[in-house]
Formats: sequence, structure tokens, C-alpha cells
Amino acid sequence: MAVERTLGVIKPDALEKGVIGEILKRAEDANLKMIACKMAKLDKKRAEGFYAVHKGKSFFDSLVTFMTSGPVLIFTLEGENAIKTWRGVMGATNPEEAADGTIRKDFGTNVERNAVHGSDAPETAKFEVSYFFENHELVSYEWM
Repeated sequence: MAVERTLGVIKPDALEKGVIGEILKRAEDANLKMIACKMAKLDKKRAEGFYAVHKGKSFFDSLVTFMTSGPVLIFTLEGENAIKTWRGVMGATNPEEAADGTIRKDFGTNVERNAVHGSDAPETAKFEVSYFFENHELVSYEWM
């Protein structure tokens, strides 16, 4: 198995619900190590750049509006098969289709307000992590 990195974002709806601790605990319980973390309030340009892959899709504008509506917690996780593991902890994009006990099932409202984001592939993770973090901000657990 390969050690990977993935980006995680706790979205404005989950911050508003006050469930940061529970979400991060679930990441730790899945043996994922946080190697970087910051709270931010995304402006329109930053959100549009992050979601550029979705530009032109019907949900793009509402997604950008939602992601700029309040603070987000952005973090990088590292661990064995981190991308697949984190996506399993998050659950399906649509909370109505997510498995019981997943973050999106427990804290999401709909496809847009689904509490968290996670990278979906190694290439995406590389882009997303570097979009928010510089290399010196990533503190790997390899030294331990």
C-alpha cells in the first residue's frame, strides 16, 4: 500500500454546525495524519480557481457562492491510501446516498452543502494540496 496525501476541506455548513472536532476525529480514527491545516475565508477568485474543473457546469456559480459564504477549514491528510480512505470516511457526495456513519450522511444537507471536500484522485490531490499549501507548510510524520 502507498502512503498518499489528500486535501480535506470542512465546508461552511459544517463549521456553522460546530462539528470540526468530530470530523477531524473521524480522519484520525481512520489512521490519517493531519500534516497541514488552516482556517480561511475564500474570496470569489480563490474559490473559482479551486473549482475551475467545474466551470461551465450548472452548479458552478452556486458552489462558489456557498464556499465563499463563511469560513472553511482546509487541511492535508497523509496515510496509507489516504485518498480512498478519506473518501470512504466522507461518504457519497449526495448525503441522501451516503452510508450510515459517514460524515456526509451525518452532517450534510444536500449535494452542495455536504459538509466536506476530499480529493478524488492522486493528480487532483497534488493540485489541490499545492493550491492551498506550500511545501514548507506540510509537516510529514516520516520524521517520527
